[in-house]
Amino acid sequence: MTDDTTTTGTLRAVLHDIRAVDGAVYGAVAATSTPTLDTALRRLSTAANHSKISFSVAAALALVPGRPRRAALAGVGAIAVASASANLLGKRLVRRPRPDREAARVVVGRHVPMPTSASFPSGHTASAVAFATAVGSVLPPLSLPLAALAWTVGYSRVHTGVHYPGDVAAGALLGVASAGVSLAAGSWWAARER
Repeated sequence: MTDDTTTTGTLRAVLHDIRAVDGAVYGAVAATSTPTLDTALRRLSTAANHSKISFSVAAALALVPGRPRRAALAGVGAIAVASASANLLGKRLVRRPRPDREAARVVVGRHVPMPTSASFPSGHTASAVAFATAVGSVLPPLSLPLAALAWTVGYSRVHTGVHYPGDVAAGALLGVASAGVSLAAGSWWAARER
Protein backbone atom coordinates (compact mmCIF):
# COMPACT_ATOMS: atom_id res chain seq x y z
CA MET A 1 0.00 0.00 0.00
CA THR A 2 1.32 3.44 -0.89
CA ASP A 3 1.26 6.42 1.45
CA ASP A 4 -1.41 8.10 -0.73
CA THR A 5 -3.70 5.07 -0.48
CA THR A 6 -3.18 4.89 3.30
CA THR A 7 -3.90 8.60 3.68
CA THR A 8 -7.04 8.37 1.52
CA GLY A 9 -8.26 5.35 3.48
CA THR A 10 -7.65 7.10 6.79
CA LEU A 11 -9.42 10.23 5.58
CA ARG A 12 -12.44 8.19 4.48
CA ALA A 13 -12.54 6.43 7.85
CA VAL A 14 -12.36 9.74 9.72
CA LEU A 15 -15.13 11.26 7.58
CA HIS A 16 -17.26 8.15 8.15
CA ASP A 17 -16.78 8.48 11.92
CA ILE A 18 -17.61 12.21 11.84
CA ARG A 19 -20.82 11.48 9.89
CA ALA A 20 -21.69 8.80 12.44
CA VAL A 21 -21.26 11.22 15.35
CA ASP A 22 -23.19 13.90 13.44
CA GLY A 23 -26.09 11.50 12.88
CA ALA A 24 -26.00 10.30 16.48
CA VAL A 25 -26.17 13.85 17.87
CA TYR A 26 -29.03 14.64 15.45
CA GLY A 27 -30.84 11.51 16.65
CA ALA A 28 -30.24 12.39 20.31
CA VAL A 29 -31.73 15.87 19.82
CA ALA A 30 -34.72 14.34 18.01
CA ALA A 31 -35.25 11.79 20.79
CA THR A 32 -35.09 14.32 23.64
CA SER A 33 -38.51 15.51 24.78
CA THR A 34 -38.56 19.31 25.07
CA PRO A 35 -42.23 20.36 24.81
CA THR A 36 -41.52 23.73 26.48
CA LEU A 37 -38.89 24.64 23.87
CA ASP A 38 -40.47 23.16 20.74
CA THR A 39 -42.83 26.02 19.83
CA ALA A 40 -40.33 28.79 20.63
CA LEU A 41 -37.53 27.19 18.62
CA ARG A 42 -39.85 26.45 15.70
CA ARG A 43 -40.96 30.10 15.66
CA LEU A 44 -37.38 31.36 15.92
CA SER A 45 -36.27 29.12 13.07
CA THR A 46 -39.10 30.45 10.90
CA ALA A 47 -38.45 34.08 11.91
CA ALA A 48 -34.82 33.67 10.83
CA ASN A 49 -35.84 32.80 7.25
CA HIS A 50 -34.20 35.19 4.77
CA SER A 51 -32.33 36.83 7.70
CA LYS A 52 -35.46 38.74 8.72
CA ILE A 53 -34.32 39.08 12.34
CA SER A 54 -30.88 40.36 11.38
CA PHE A 55 -32.26 42.79 8.82
CA SER A 56 -34.68 44.15 11.44
CA VAL A 57 -31.80 44.75 13.86
CA ALA A 58 -29.77 46.33 11.05
CA ALA A 59 -32.65 48.65 10.17
CA ALA A 60 -32.88 49.84 13.78
CA LEU A 61 -29.11 50.36 13.97
CA ALA A 62 -29.06 52.23 10.65
CA LEU A 63 -31.31 54.90 12.16
CA VAL A 64 -28.48 55.96 14.48
CA PRO A 65 -25.55 57.79 12.82
CA GLY A 66 -21.95 56.83 13.49
CA ARG A 67 -20.88 53.43 14.81
CA PRO A 68 -24.38 51.89 14.89
CA ARG A 69 -24.90 52.73 11.21
CA ARG A 70 -21.43 51.35 10.36
CA ALA A 71 -22.27 48.21 12.34
CA ALA A 72 -25.50 47.79 10.37
CA LEU A 73 -23.64 48.13 7.08
CA ALA A 74 -20.96 45.65 8.15
CA GLY A 75 -23.65 43.21 9.30
CA VAL A 76 -25.64 43.41 6.09
CA GLY A 77 -22.44 43.00 4.07
CA ALA A 78 -21.55 39.92 6.12
CA ILE A 79 -25.01 38.43 5.47
CA ALA A 80 -24.53 38.97 1.74
CA VAL A 81 -21.16 37.19 1.74
CA ALA A 82 -22.41 34.35 3.97
CA SER A 83 -25.62 33.80 2.04
CA ALA A 84 -23.87 33.75 -1.33
CA SER A 85 -21.12 31.46 -0.03
CA ALA A 86 -23.53 29.01 1.61
CA ASN A 87 -26.24 28.91 -1.04
CA LEU A 88 -24.35 29.47 -4.29
CA LEU A 89 -21.16 27.59 -3.43
CA GLY A 90 -21.39 25.33 -0.38
CA LYS A 91 -24.74 23.70 -1.03
CA ARG A 92 -23.99 23.19 -4.71
CA LEU A 93 -20.54 21.73 -4.11
CA VAL A 94 -21.31 19.39 -1.22
CA ARG A 95 -24.95 18.44 -2.01
CA ARG A 96 -25.57 16.72 1.30
CA PRO A 97 -29.15 15.45 1.56
CA ARG A 98 -31.39 16.83 4.28
CA PRO A 99 -31.92 14.66 7.35
CA ASP A 100 -34.80 12.18 7.35
CA ARG A 101 -36.69 13.62 10.27
CA GLU A 102 -39.50 11.08 9.98
CA ALA A 103 -37.01 8.22 10.42
CA ALA A 104 -35.45 10.11 13.36
CA ARG A 105 -38.96 10.65 14.78
CA VAL A 106 -38.60 14.40 15.17
CA VAL A 107 -41.76 15.53 16.97
CA VAL A 108 -44.24 17.01 14.48
CA GLY A 109 -44.72 20.04 16.75
CA ARG A 110 -41.12 21.04 15.98
CA HIS A 111 -41.45 20.86 12.20
CA VAL A 112 -40.83 23.79 9.91
CA PRO A 113 -41.14 23.33 6.14
CA MET A 114 -38.29 21.13 4.92
CA PRO A 115 -36.14 23.20 2.53
CA THR A 116 -35.52 21.75 -0.92
CA SER A 117 -31.88 22.92 -1.02
CA ALA A 118 -28.95 20.79 0.11
CA SER A 119 -28.28 20.54 3.83
CA PHE A 120 -24.59 21.55 4.05
CA PRO A 121 -23.84 24.20 5.24
CA SER A 122 -26.67 25.80 7.20
CA GLY A 123 -27.42 29.10 5.50
CA HIS A 124 -29.50 30.33 8.45
CA THR A 125 -26.55 29.78 10.77
CA ALA A 126 -23.99 31.24 8.38
CA SER A 127 -25.99 34.44 7.98
CA ALA A 128 -26.89 34.80 11.67
CA VAL A 129 -23.29 34.23 12.83
CA ALA A 130 -21.93 36.52 10.10
CA PHE A 131 -24.26 39.32 11.17
CA ALA A 132 -23.56 38.84 14.89
CA THR A 133 -19.80 38.72 14.38
CA ALA A 134 -19.64 41.77 12.12
CA VAL A 135 -21.98 43.92 14.20
CA GLY A 136 -20.34 42.80 17.44
CA SER A 137 -16.92 43.76 16.10
CA VAL A 138 -18.09 47.31 15.43
CA LEU A 139 -20.39 47.59 18.48
CA PRO A 140 -18.93 45.32 21.22
CA PRO A 141 -21.88 45.77 23.65
CA LEU A 142 -24.04 43.89 21.12
CA SER A 143 -21.59 40.98 20.77
CA LEU A 144 -23.00 38.72 23.45
CA PRO A 145 -26.73 39.15 22.78
CA LEU A 146 -26.31 38.78 19.01
CA ALA A 147 -23.99 35.78 19.42
CA ALA A 148 -26.52 34.11 21.73
CA LEU A 149 -29.26 34.76 19.19
CA ALA A 150 -27.14 33.41 16.32
CA TRP A 151 -26.23 30.22 18.18
CA THR A 152 -29.87 29.72 19.15
CA VAL A 153 -30.90 30.11 15.50
CA GLY A 154 -28.28 27.50 14.59
CA TYR A 155 -29.52 25.09 17.25
CA SER A 156 -33.13 25.66 16.16
CA ARG A 157 -32.26 24.27 12.73
CA VAL A 158 -31.20 20.96 14.32
CA HIS A 159 -34.10 21.02 16.79
CA THR A 160 -36.65 21.41 13.98
CA GLY A 161 -35.00 18.54 12.11
CA VAL A 162 -33.88 20.33 8.95
CA HIS A 163 -30.10 20.23 9.57
CA TYR A 164 -27.46 17.99 11.06
CA PRO A 165 -25.24 19.56 13.76
CA GLY A 166 -22.29 19.42 11.32
CA ASP A 167 -24.21 21.62 8.88
CA VAL A 168 -24.66 24.18 11.64
CA ALA A 169 -21.01 24.03 12.69
CA ALA A 170 -19.90 24.56 9.09
CA GLY A 171 -22.37 27.42 8.73
CA ALA A 172 -20.97 29.06 11.86
CA LEU A 173 -17.40 28.85 10.54
CA LEU A 174 -18.55 30.26 7.22
CA GLY A 175 -20.33 33.06 9.09
CA VAL A 176 -17.21 34.08 10.99
CA ALA A 177 -15.19 34.08 7.75
CA SER A 178 -17.89 36.10 5.98
CA ALA A 179 -17.86 38.69 8.75
CA GLY A 180 -14.10 38.97 8.33
CA VAL A 181 -14.52 39.61 4.60
CA SER A 182 -17.20 42.25 5.24
CA LEU A 183 -15.16 44.02 7.91
CA ALA A 184 -12.03 43.99 5.72
CA ALA A 185 -14.02 45.42 2.81
CA GLY A 186 -15.44 48.11 5.08
CA SER A 187 -11.96 49.05 6.35
CA TRP A 188 -10.62 49.18 2.80
CA TRP A 189 -13.55 51.39 1.71
CA ALA A 190 -13.12 53.74 4.72
CA ALA A 191 -9.38 54.07 4.01
CA ARG A 192 -10.09 54.81 0.35
CA GLU A 193 -12.60 57.52 1.25
CA ARG A 194 -10.08 59.34 3.50
